[in-house]
Amino acid sequence: MLKVGLVGVGGISGAHIPAWEAMEDAELVALCDIRSERMENYQSKRCYLDFDEMLENEELDILDICLPTYLHADFAVKAMEKGINVVTEKPISLKEEDVERVYSTAAKNNVKFMVAQVLRFWPEYEVLKEIYDTQKYGKLLSGTMLRLGGYPRWSWDNWMMDEKRSGLVPFDLHIHDLDFMVYAFGKPEVNFQYRSKLPNQDFISVSYNFGDFSVNCESSWYAIRYPFTAEFRFQFEKAVVAWENDEMKIYTTEQDEPINLTQQAEGDTGNINLPKSDAYANELIYFKDCVKNNLPVEKVKADELECVLKILNNL
Repeated sequence: MLKVGLVGVGGISGAHIPAWEAMEDAELVALCDIRSERMENYQSKRCYLDFDEMLENEELDILDICLPTYLHADFAVKAMEKGINVVTEKPISLKEEDVERVYSTAAKNNVKFMVAQVLRFWPEYEVLKEIYDTQKYGKLLSGTMLRLGGYPRWSWDNWMMDEKRSGLVPFDLHIHDLDFMVYAFGKPEVNFQYRSKLPNQDFISVSYNFGDFSVNCESSWYAIRYPFTAEFRFQFEKAVVAWENDEMKIYTTEQDEPINLTQQAEGDTGNINLPKSDAYANELIYFKDCVKNNLPVEKVKADELECVLKILNNL
């Protein structure tokens, strides 16, 4: 049984904690946060207000870092220097040079490290990558990706609205789509970029050139309570593959009605090809299995992370 500790009992931990609790071969034994009230609902765990104290007292196999962005790299290095395998929420850092620092620490201490870039584990995006890799519908011609919402009002100490600590929309939202594209399609060139940034909002539009096709992206924190929206639409030679309004559909040149890949309700006779699943759980299960079976963490690579950070720092 692998023993897991988690530091940073904030918003995203609400997705990570249930995932660890559901695993039969891993046990979430300890939590750490500087706010004691964040851990009141987890009385069955050993709870710490000091990270060093948790590392000193616990014999952990895995540390899950759910802290604010600017703390990821330092906390990862400290844990790995004690021989603990580390998975951290994205991004690895705001600084490109931290990629080498973190990965070299992992190698030196013979431990595993992964950044939880969740779209690589998201079923709709996995299907899109498979269609691209197999050229099932011919070559990719164009794409559009959207990741929109209102500005975050809930973050501790308002850290997300502090560019030096969060990197704002490029590093919090746009990084998801850019990371997936680098993972699925390779390194792009920036064709065009536009940014509108004010104290209580941030919007970015970027066009990426992959040689044979381009992808246009929009990401936002609007100054209003805009509903969160994540969508994509990709044009292939023989189909348009779209994830819109929480439905994954393929519109092909061979039939009038779209192929609906979205999981239907039980008893529905629709096309049940894309099961509902928790991508946050998928990524943690993947990392846990790498640790348990001593397998290389191949799905998230250091050079891809460096590529993403270099692009983001030049937008």
